[in-house]
Amino acid sequence: MKAPRIHVAAALTAGGDVVLPDSPARHVARVLRLGEGAPLVLFDGHGLEAEAMLVETGRKRVVARVEAVHEGRGESPLAVHLGQAISKGDRMDYAIQKAVELGVAAITPLYTEHGDVRLKGEREARKLSHWQAVAASACEQCGRATVPPIHPPTGLADWLAHRDEALRLVLHPGTPGALDRADSVTSAALLIGPEGGLSTGEVEMATAADFAALTLGPRILRTETAPVVALSLLQDRFGDL
Repeated sequence: MKAPRIHVAAALTAGGDVVLPDSPARHVARVLRLGEGAPLVLFDGHGLEAEAMLVETGRKRVVARVEAVHEGRGESPLAVHLGQAISKGDRMDYAIQKAVELGVAAITPLYTEHGDVRLKGEREARKLSHWQAVAASACEQCGRATVPPIHPPTGLADWLAHRDEALRLVLHPGTPGALDRADSVTSAALLIGPEGGLSTGEVEMATAADFAALTLGPRILRTETAPVVALSLLQDRFGDL
């Protein structure tokens, strides 16, 4: 069986011990039923990965000993910052999960005019923590050692004001060929609207911030499908697909 990959918010040092977080500890000890001596792969979320071995699998804690540390793999040469309109339920989780698998560098959940999700206070904090956990889990699955940050939700105007990526794209029916006209780039911003689409004013704001309209064919994609298609095109054109 392939060694499980586990994200740990801890320093990874050869010869050091790491106490696994509760959820992966339960998975390793109770679901996979791994015992002492079983191999693991740990990663710190900041680019380091470690080969490790279980040295304790008790009911109250599970401990792994780091044997070797190295730079992680799987990061794309194209750094994409995804601005994703917040959607309900599992759709937002899906968008984040697939974006991470496709090498996104950062994600900002966005409040938009036609979006029907508004988060405040403790509810927003819980959602943000949940989305960051979704990103970490996606990294465990896809082999990345760097967990992309999920930034606090913000309004579209604020997100646009901070964009300085070389290539900026907004998914909206427009002139075909936005990617074909672009030179080789190492950074990009990608704006995805909600189910109801971006308003005319929001598209104009994006255009004023040097975003080019990107059309993904004649069919209308769901808000959680759109980033999968757009990121695949970006990675094929400028990244490592």
